[in-house]
Amino acid sequence: MSDAAPPADPNASVRGAPDRPRKFLVVVDKTPECRIAIRFATRRAQHTKGRVTLLCVAKLADFQQWKGVEEIMRDEAHAEAESLIFTAAKEVNELSGIVPELVIAHGRTSDCLTDLVKNDRDISILVLAAGNNPIPVTIVPGGLSDETIDLLA
Repeated sequence: MSDAAPPADPNASVRGAPDRPRKFLVVVDKTPECRIAIRFATRRAQHTKGRVTLLCVAKLADFQQWKGVEEIMRDEAHAEAESLIFTAAKEVNELSGIVPELVIAHGRTSDCLTDLVKNDRDISILVLAAGNNPIPVTIVPGGLSDETIDLLA
């Protein structure tokens, strides 16, 4: 009997590993472009047998005068985020039959997005819609290995 650790999964550190479905992440907000991102991510997930994760951030006001008021404002922000994300989830499901993963976070959107991507290795694509661009824009992180690019492409 050996005390050696089992061999590491070679795909454990690779996003979008071939043995797991590709996960498309959409940040849900009130912008008109959000609906475009939801539709694109949903259709890509549908065509690639992937999944959809929706992230909605309940933005907290910088108000800390009274604890009770702060809690009410937090509850209201959370309720608004729930409403937005449930509407988006319904759209995903009606378009494709996919039941999306829902994530409601509290804080700054950039911080919450960074934390989610860092902690969920199954997320392989972040889908954002950009204003009135006539064509899609693809941004490829500069630190990707050739193998990771091949898996994502």
